[in-house]
Amino acid sequence: MEKNVLGTELQSCCFAPKTGYYRDGFCKTGTDDVGTHVVCAIMTEEFLKFTKSRGNDLSTPIPYYQFPGLQVGDKWCLCVSRWKEAYMEDLAPPVILEATHEKALQHVSFGMLLEHKHVVL
Repeated sequence: MEKNVLGTELQSCCFAPKTGYYRDGFCKTGTDDVGTHVVCAIMTEEFLKFTKSRGNDLSTPIPYYQFPGLQVGDKWCLCVSRWKEAYMEDLAPPVILEATHEKALQHVSFGMLLEHKHVVL
């Protein structure tokens, strides 16, 4: 059983658009996932602009990779290093802790993630 950063069973991040390195809706990872796509985040305009400025345009569709292009509000499994980079610039998007893989904790602290926890109103 894959675990999240809370130590419980990893929950799905998103099925529409279908996210995850394996495009199964979960932020699972493996040895072939060089980017470590383990942070389930909700896209913001600020983050999408930031990541595009760093050479990773997440807004433009790339059908070959089953990538639909993201919009504000979409949930997506981000590379933990890009999320951390955005965090250092005060541009990190909100995180869904239940759907963020425990491997994220090898790269960022739980406190960092908790600061950006998505709060359901």
